[in-house]
Amino acid sequence: MTDDVMSPTRPYFVRALYEWIVDNNSTPYLLVDANYPKVSVPAEFVDDGKIVLNLTPSAIRHLHIDNEFIQFSARFGGRSQEIYLPIGSLLAIYAKENGKGMFFESGEIEPPPEPEGGDGQAKPTAGGRPSLKVVK
Repeated sequence: MTDDVMSPTRPYFVRALYEWIVDNNSTPYLLVDANYPKVSVPAEFVDDGKIVLNLTPSAIRHLHIDNEFIQFSARFGGRSQEIYLPIGSLLAIYAKENGKGMFFESGEIEPPPEPEGGDGQAKPTAGGRPSLKVVK
């Protein structure tokens, strides 16, 4: 990485806050934008386009947090389900007991571009905040 281009801070904050919340015997919750591309969560638990997930170590299995995504297994309604969350879909990580944690700006991390040749139809671009890209 150069001085001008650095990786997003969000995954680093998420890992640190997760550890801090667990170390303080609290319940880590993630607030997720369920409409973000490639999010895999149980649709029946999505409310207003968002879902809150309990990441207590005893409630999940095989937690993996890296710079691109979070993945784990959890039970919903007695059924085990694989959860996949691109880092850009995370809106917050906080302790259930006191709300301490961090909220992230929506749209701060842009989703990766869709591969060409999908359904043959052009996808409309979402309105919102403009972004700048370095062109060399």
